[in-house]
Amino acid sequence: MPCQETAQQAAPLQMPNLKRRGKRRFGILYPIAIDNSFTVWDSYKTRYWPTLLLIDKGGVVRYAHVGEGAYDLTEQTIVRLLVE
Repeated sequence: MPCQETAQQAAPLQMPNLKRRGKRRFGILYPIAIDNSFTVWDSYKTRYWPTLLLIDKGGVVRYAHVGEGAYDLTEQTIVRLLVE
């Protein structure tokens, strides 16, 4: 399942190097998109950080959560969506 990250601050981070080190450190095998230009952020009309969106193959938002927390519900939703 791909992951997309939009920086909280306007200044772009040195993401290619951080992404490479983080993927290696945590054993992440899935793609990670970096959205420093806020293209994805704006296309889903995101206004708050952090916002977690689970988006299906068709681009439909199937789950949204704003703020920290709701980890159990998010995991349950991921599991449910993976079997669809």
